[in-house]
Amino acid sequence: MAATTVRKAPYKDFLQPALHRRFSSTATVLLVVSYIQAVLLDSWSSYLWGWFPLGPAGVRTAFIFTCGLAILVLRIANYHVGLRTTGSGFQTLRTTLLRLETYETLFWYGFSSLLFCNVFLWAVPASANLSWITYFSGDRARLNEKPLFLMAYLASCAITQTFNHYRKDTDGLVLGLSKANGERPSDSLKVVIQEVPRIFADSFAGALSAIPVAFVLYYSVLRSFAWGWALMFLRIFYNLPKTNMLPPTWPSDLFLLGRCLQTGALIHFIWHTGNFAFSTFMVKEPLKNGNPLTSESKDPNGSLLNGLKSKKLSIKAFAMWELAYIAGGFEARRKAIYEDIDRQDGPMWSQVYAICMEVVKSIETRIDEYGKVPEASPAKPAAEPKQRVSAPLKDDPIFNNKPAPSAVRTEVEKRLSQIAQSPGSSPASKLSPIAKKTWKEAKDRVLTREQQELIAPEHIKGSFEQRVIKLMEVDAIAALFQVDFRTQFAAAVLGTPYAEPTLCINAIHVLCQLSVHSLAEDQFGNVHRDVRSIIRTLTSVIKKLEDFRLSFPIHWTDIKSKRESPEVDKVVNALKTGLGEVVTKFEPYTNDLRLTLSDVRLAKEAAAKKGEMAEVR
Repeated sequence: MAATTVRKAPYKDFLQPALHRRFSSTATVLLVVSYIQAVLLDSWSSYLWGWFPLGPAGVRTAFIFTCGLAILVLRIANYHVGLRTTGSGFQTLRTTLLRLETYETLFWYGFSSLLFCNVFLWAVPASANLSWITYFSGDRARLNEKPLFLMAYLASCAITQTFNHYRKDTDGLVLGLSKANGERPSDSLKVVIQEVPRIFADSFAGALSAIPVAFVLYYSVLRSFAWGWALMFLRIFYNLPKTNMLPPTWPSDLFLLGRCLQTGALIHFIWHTGNFAFSTFMVKEPLKNGNPLTSESKDPNGSLLNGLKSKKLSIKAFAMWELAYIAGGFEARRKAIYEDIDRQDGPMWSQVYAICMEVVKSIETRIDEYGKVPEASPAKPAAEPKQRVSAPLKDDPIFNNKPAPSAVRTEVEKRLSQIAQSPGSSPASKLSPIAKKTWKEAKDRVLTREQQELIAPEHIKGSFEQRVIKLMEVDAIAALFQVDFRTQFAAAVLGTPYAEPTLCINAIHVLCQLSVHSLAEDQFGNVHRDVRSIIRTLTSVIKKLEDFRLSFPIHWTDIKSKRESPEVDKVVNALKTGLGEVVTKFEPYTNDLRLTLSDVRLAKEAAAKKGEMAEVR
């Protein structure tokens, strides 16, 4: 009988259930916040129905929870890992406005805010004067404009929140690093609870910033349109005036603005809590009951390899994170990697080594290719023109009664064509030497030296840059047009449009930890053959990164001019720490590894921190 083959379960079969559990935790936090807001919105005319979940409070909770759930579904559809490295804020804004996902985000924030508006209007007491119909003299009904302004205000909240959503890159997830053996994973719920004061402050600030947007949006764009449609709809149910004339006064008094701030703070609190809880729970460690996610697989190494070879960055990053945990804190799984030598595509260690080295060498590749002009694709050979069978068509005008162009027009067209064909040249550049000398003498007679310096192109360019640099001190302008060193350097080293440093850091951790532990656990001695290559590669990458940082140009709009990039700094620190551990452990075996004294010396210099450089030398 043929032996049954073990099915290699894909890595996503273990990652997706973990992400579903984390989504459930986020939804639970959001449900608790929704219930608290539903209780706070009650009029408390009855002490039982004000909090009882099976009454009006429960219905309000369901609607408020729907407001937050719409945002969570949006986050699932659009999340990504890594730092956004698309350039200046203006470039990001232009790219964002051309994407369909932007308007999808605006739609769901708008749906959430308008649904919350109806919940709020239903919950507020009659004394708030926010009912749709009011009665003035006798029993004649009139449309109340205040709910319309409140809806416009909440629509403004959706617009400003969508803007901030992309400005702060809310869809980005920041993955963590493997912790030392025995260190407890972080408590995500505790992190969310500790962040509540900041979330409340941000919610109030967001509600306040939407008020000027609401004034512009409602009184300049929506007022007459919303008033007419509201009258048309409510005339079906009420005896309202036939005219659509707008009220002579504005509805936005201080009491209404206070209600707007209250409503805006509540809906922003739902949004901020949902977004922060999602970003916190979704990046929990890739562990289940204290063990790696793939521990329950029939082929743990095969499932892990499937994730490491994934083309989707998020899946590959999670798989590398899990492998980093295995390399540092799970001895049984480490030994399984060393002993797994009968795989179809090669031993487990060889495949892990190739994947991690590819990630590390990609840094070196990006540095080497930075600034190079991409090679043009080879031009297709031009097709030979077919021979004419008939005489060419005449292109003479049918009615030849058009006057010939004037000499002035002909001369203008000629000059314009010359400018178009040689845009970099000026009329003065084509003057003869005698004409240039005459022009210089005339300029010296008319203008003083100071005046000539003022109109010089270099002076005009310098004064323009100085004025722009002063404008860059304003945060709003800098956010749009400043090109900072951090983003550009991270893009050059870690890639674009998103730079994920934890993928590189965990890959370095895997290589170094598996190498160090192989001295005691690798029975077949497969790892030591690659230690020399690991040491030389890490040394080369560190050297290139440090030289590249010093030579990397700082954009003239970056007024701080600091060569700092926290994401790249973390990668450099991981490279130095890992290289130092490997060199320390394998230095007694340099002859067996065929490492020269120069290799060891260069590796020690590369691994040394700033304070240790003098001691190494």
